[in-house]
Amino acid sequence: MENYEVNPIERYMVIFKALSDMTRLKIMWLLLSIDSKICVSEIIDVLGENQYNVSKHLKVLKNADLIYEKKEGKWNFYHYRTSNDEFDAAIRQTVLTIPEELMKEEIKRCQKRLSMRVDGKCVVGTESRNW
Repeated sequence: MENYEVNPIERYMVIFKALSDMTRLKIMWLLLSIDSKICVSEIIDVLGENQYNVSKHLKVLKNADLIYEKKEGKWNFYHYRTSNDEFDAAIRQTVLTIPEELMKEEIKRCQKRLSMRVDGKCVVGTESRNW
């Protein structure tokens, strides 16, 4: 995350801006509720978004220091960045208060998509006939 020593409140503003988009909020909810990691192709399939839009949303979440990227084999997985910071804990708790019923379709698609993993790793791209 950028250095906010000049105006420390900007960190909070960046986080709230990052969460002010429905797609980014859904990505965060999925990371916190369904699994601790998810790859781009899984997000694309779960949310029905194109690769460009998903990558753009992930970049905003990364810039807000809410998630980080880790390469595992040929796949890049995105993880929620955990912190002991009281504000970050409140953000996690707030995102998790979104009722599951509002995410019913996303949960169903996510469970189906995650069931395609082998040994916990994404092995199927977005062009898969299995999807």
